[in-house]
Amino acid sequence: MAPDDTPATTQQQPPEEIRAVPVRHPGRWVAVAVLAVLAAMFGHLVATNKALQLSVVRQYVFNPAITHGVVVTLELTILSMLIGVAGGILLAVMRLSPNPVLSGVSWLYLWVFRGTPVLVQLLVWNFLGALVPVVSIGVPFGPGFASTSYNTLVPTFTAALLGLGLNEAAYMAEIVRAGILSVDEGQNEAASSLGMTRGQTLRRIVLPQAMRMIIPPTGNEIISMLKTTSLVSVIALEELTRATEDIYARTFQNIPMLMVACCWYLFLTSLLTIAQYYVERHYARGANRELPPTPWQRVRRTLFSLRRQPVPTAAAAQAAPPGAAR
Repeated sequence: MAPDDTPATTQQQPPEEIRAVPVRHPGRWVAVAVLAVLAAMFGHLVATNKALQLSVVRQYVFNPAITHGVVVTLELTILSMLIGVAGGILLAVMRLSPNPVLSGVSWLYLWVFRGTPVLVQLLVWNFLGALVPVVSIGVPFGPGFASTSYNTLVPTFTAALLGLGLNEAAYMAEIVRAGILSVDEGQNEAASSLGMTRGQTLRRIVLPQAMRMIIPPTGNEIISMLKTTSLVSVIALEELTRATEDIYARTFQNIPMLMVACCWYLFLTSLLTIAQYYVERHYARGANRELPPTPWQRVRRTLFSLRRQPVPTAAAAQAAPPGAAR
């Protein structure tokens, strides 16, 4: 029989559907199962362990002493970061200066403050009155016009602020310096060819471009500073950690009070983490054509991807125009 004699029903039979089977990942499911068991064990420990005394946690979480400690912690974090950012920009500019004296002083500052623990620096600022009992203003190596005691001029809160802020300035200087060096050298050359001074080039050309590199690690430093403020408890400043220590020294509820401190630190760091994410996303506009998705957009994308994609029917495939994507 000739090929033209084939029945029309046989020639028009649609091709068999191809069902793509996704690749199996048994290791992932095993890891999910292990994590689920560990999470269940942790939840069971929290729910059934009477030593945690969750009722005590709920009783003291909004205690006036605790909330006052939270306010002091936030004040220390904000003011210390302001000192750190301002000092870091100044030190970075000095470090990059062609003047060897300014560059050397900046290097010496970084060497001292990064080379000693912040806990030791806090103690030094708190007990510096033993070395300099009186602070005076006047002619160098001559008579003084006004004087006061060191402990009056630098109380405990100021000593904590100096210890945290000046230490942070050393780390911020390196962050700012890295951001400035990330800007292409041709930008400086182009600005110089236009007759701009070094200060104008730094202020109008370099720093705006360097902000994209400076902002993300600065947000990380703010979160780190919030936790580092707990170190000031060693100089008896009533911040969050010190407030919990004072309460459990009277009530002997050590674990519940430490749980209260952990809850507050986790809450505050979560807020800062969310703020850091959106700041980084804002400054990513200059480098990425498409902004990274927000958490809500990721959840929606995951939910939509779980839906089963409809398989095109044979009639729809035949009705599709020639050359259409399949």
